[in-house]
Amino acid sequence: MKSAIAYLEQMQFPELRWKLRSKKQQTPQTETKKEIPLHTGIKVEHLNVSIGNNHILKDINIEIPNHNITCIIGPSGCGKSTLLKSINRLLDDTEHVKINGKITIDGENIYAPKTEPTHIRKKMGLLSQRPTILPMSIYDNIAYGVKIHQGHIKRTLLNTIVEENLQAAGLWEEVKTRLHTPAAALSIGQQQRLCLARGLAVRPHYILGDESTSALDPIAGKHIENLFLKLKTNYGIVLVTHTLRQALRIADNVIFIYLGQIIETGTANQVFNNPKHRLTRQYLSGAFS
Repeated sequence: MKSAIAYLEQMQFPELRWKLRSKKQQTPQTETKKEIPLHTGIKVEHLNVSIGNNHILKDINIEIPNHNITCIIGPSGCGKSTLLKSINRLLDDTEHVKINGKITIDGENIYAPKTEPTHIRKKMGLLSQRPTILPMSIYDNIAYGVKIHQGHIKRTLLNTIVEENLQAAGLWEEVKTRLHTPAAALSIGQQQRLCLARGLAVRPHYILGDESTSALDPIAGKHIENLFLKLKTNYGIVLVTHTLRQALRIADNVIFIYLGQIIETGTANQVFNNPKHRLTRQYLSGAFS
């Protein structure tokens, strides 16, 4: 029971915490509370990524703050998705890839020789362009990752985790009576929210989205955007988007990439309303896409 309450406190989800506390026995006053690690953001320094003879990212230097929505914009093929994959170490198994530079997440160099990629990926909740549900029930889609990362876990705690994260993804009321039915029966918008809930369940520090609303209808896309706006209270959110209107609606910060180089970074207000670079102005005006 104690572990269930600690989980909810770390996730900062209050909705069901009272249910568990009502069952918890009195604990000694000498018990010390576990300190939650500080999440300080993402820093990229002199990052270069090449695949074969193609130099994709060229001397990237950026800082991405926590508890903000940072949108990466730029024309097709400019390196946006490659940058996102670099942050999550998803390029490791790409044939002929060469990565130089440094990326620190909460002060940890993720490309240090002894860093375990699985440990890094656990910090990142990833939403791809199209939802990638597992061929199992709605319930098991959430529970699967939790079991892998935490090992043996009591059923009562697992039930709580599933409910809390479906609530966080705005899906609980729609599926609570059919948790053990196939996830494939959900609409594509519901599947994307299920993928978000699955990512949140393993307690990431950041949420990465790679065109995560582009395959959705406008209503489902708006739902995901609203969830991002709520979730940034607890997470840093980094989104690749081709849709400038989306970045205008939800971004706190913007990174503009062109031909593998950072052209301009800043707050959304500064980049969209007072861009400093000629290429940024041209891109925002629609001169190229």
